Amino acid sequence: MSSKVGIDEILETVDMIAYKHLNIRTVTLGLNVLDAASPSPGVTRRRVVEKMLHEAGGLAEAVDEISGEYGIEIVNSRIALTPLAIVTAPLVASVDGARAKEELVELAKEIDGIAGDIGIDLVGGYGALVHKGETVADRVLIASIPDALTSTGRICSSINVADTRSGINVDAIAMLGHVISEVGKRSPEGHGAACARLMVLANAPEDNPFMAGGFHGLGSADKVVNVGVSGPAVLLAAIRNAPDLDLRGMAELVKRTAFKITRLGELVGREIALRIGAEFGAVDLSLAPAPAPNESVARILEAMGVESMGLPGSVGALMILVDSIKKGGVMAASRTGGFSGAFIPVSEDPGMSAAVSNGTLTISGLLALTAVSATGLDMVPIPGDTPPDVISSLILDQVAIGVAVDKSVGVRLIPVPGAKPGDKVNFGGLFGEGVVVDVPHEGSGPLLARGGRVPPSLLTLRN
Repeated sequence: MSSKVGIDEILETVDMIAYKHLNIRTVTLGLNVLDAASPSPGVTRRRVVEKMLHEAGGLAEAVDEISGEYGIEIVNSRIALTPLAIVTAPLVASVDGARAKEELVELAKEIDGIAGDIGIDLVGGYGALVHKGETVADRVLIASIPDALTSTGRICSSINVADTRSGINVDAIAMLGHVISEVGKRSPEGHGAACARLMVLANAPEDNPFMAGGFHGLGSADKVVNVGVSGPAVLLAAIRNAPDLDLRGMAELVKRTAFKITRLGELVGREIALRIGAEFGAVDLSLAPAPAPNESVARILEAMGVESMGLPGSVGALMILVDSIKKGGVMAASRTGGFSGAFIPVSEDPGMSAAVSNGTLTISGLLALTAVSATGLDMVPIPGDTPPDVISSLILDQVAIGVAVDKSVGVRLIPVPGAKPGDKVNFGGLFGEGVVVDVPHEGSGPLLARGGRVPPSLLTLRN
């Protein structure tokens, strides 16, 4: 079989870029900052900043160069750091709790400022891995999240509270309900937007280029480029142009289209890694919607034949879509990573937001969809007076799905102060405009109060 690319395929890719808004959603540079660890706060901050300047100072310029040379939009340049609860453990051990919290917030502010200076949009890694329990440093970092996120604009925080092999840390989930509630109340924008930079995870992928869940995995090389592709408008156009295909034919169409999209992401990622002296890591295959015309995963499902997003058949259609994307993408990339599926964020996807507004999509429907989507309850605006134990109960439901089916899931709930179900709220930029989702005012407080850790799933007995 010939390995040459035909002229028709080249023209089709050009058409995707020029007329169907195919883009690379993010290029994320993972940086190992374990060598910044020190009992001295000043030393830790200096080492992290120096590492960012030295290793990531040329990232934005390289991204711009590749974007211009290939004629492909690259929406965001990001950095993912080693989870900072690990890096700052010696610092936390050397000072009292109140000062340790203050020093972590100062570190976040300094990272935020440097990121702005070098043209980086978001920085992940202000987080902790607590699926097996919390260290003192983990607890201090989690307590500092409200101050860190509401005093910065680029810092992203992620906390992994569960995985299939370790079980579920209910104590951490109970804490995080209060943290999310506090971040929502104190967001300087007044509508909880800082919560968009906080994600609670189960089975956290260590090579995730998407924020807020991205961090640099402990098993990774010192400097790694991971890429997140996009392409909802391309798939939407392809499906709309093939109304007579049966489901097998539609799956093949999605698979072939995903192959082309992913191949472009692999090319861009390798070129940028080469220019900045990094290893190339993985391509995240996830369809990432955006608050723009035709950039909606919900509209793709409706084009497939779902009457309205959230109605019966939505889970089945999303499963077909995600499975086909994975089959096409895995053939196009040397290595896939991250979430690799289809994101269904409420505020970032106009079709999802419309479905909430017209009543076909509820919080229960969203949870059902997450069993087959790429993430979980993502960018879901909820009333600002939602009690913390309800927030924690929703997190518990979501991570339980992730553990039960052995997949990565993330939760981004946004309590909007003063908002009622059905209200619209605009978070700006890629975070989009969402409709506040109705959630129960009671959760499972007594269950959470039992505390402890849920034992690992039987799925772990694979050896």
